[in-house]
Amino acid sequence: MAKIIDGKEISAFVKNRIAKEVEEFKKGGKEICLAVIIVGEDSASKVYVANKEKACEALGIKSLKYALPESTTNEELLELIHKLNNDKSVNGILCQLPLPKHLDEKLIIENILPEKDVDAFHPVNVGRIMIGDYDFLPCTPAGVMEMLKYENIDVTGKECVVLGRSNIVGKPMAMLLLHSNATVTVCHSRTKNLADICRRADVLVVAIGKAKFVTADMVKPGAVVIDVGMDRDENGKLCGDVDFATVSEVASAITPVPGGVGPMTIAMLMQNTLNAAKKQL
Repeated sequence: MAKIIDGKEISAFVKNRIAKEVEEFKKGGKEICLAVIIVGEDSASKVYVANKEKACEALGIKSLKYALPESTTNEELLELIHKLNNDKSVNGILCQLPLPKHLDEKLIIENILPEKDVDAFHPVNVGRIMIGDYDFLPCTPAGVMEMLKYENIDVTGKECVVLGRSNIVGKPMAMLLLHSNATVTVCHSRTKNLADICRRADVLVVAIGKAKFVTADMVKPGAVVIDVGMDRDENGKLCGDVDFATVSEVASAITPVPGGVGPMTIAMLMQNTLNAAKKQL
């Protein structure tokens, strides 16, 4: 049976480290501040934003929330972003995605100052991740790397397979593994012989968005399996992209869903906000 990589335990460890640094900032009379923008009534987005607010409160980070109506225009949203860009008391800006369909996501992301872009989605930050000279990392891939580090899983020289090529998880995940000297293969919906490639992986990171897609026969015995998925199974129960019940019999270590990568994402957002404040102050 695989070792369970506990995201709640690791995120608590990371948050504890952040809280100590935030306390030091406060002793110096400085406050760290994160501004979160949410547009519309998407229920999942509301939950994410509430969780981010809770995390800020627990760590002593000031949180500003801007809940805008569904009818908000690009111009109105850009006006708010420019105001926050120019506000020296705001260290990080996060615009919760997805945005309503009439808004231009690319335009909005590109108008957040790179040094306040705590999601690390701005093209400048993406480019810096590519060359390995970065201030911020996308929160989910950063969380995965933190988990591997905490569990003393060294990827140097290992064969790592990333299932999924999104800009938010798959691509940056591949780059971070590469920077840590892994040999990386990125797979996606057009990949041929997918199961064969997955079976080669010493570390398999799955972010494909299909419930229980990865089964035991796709996993090399003793592999480390990181499940980034957040899906619902046939009974409406929360599950990942990996069939946990069967894969946990084959893998040496595995992340559960829920309680695996999820808690790490918010912990790393807090880390990015702290890093932004350090850079600015």
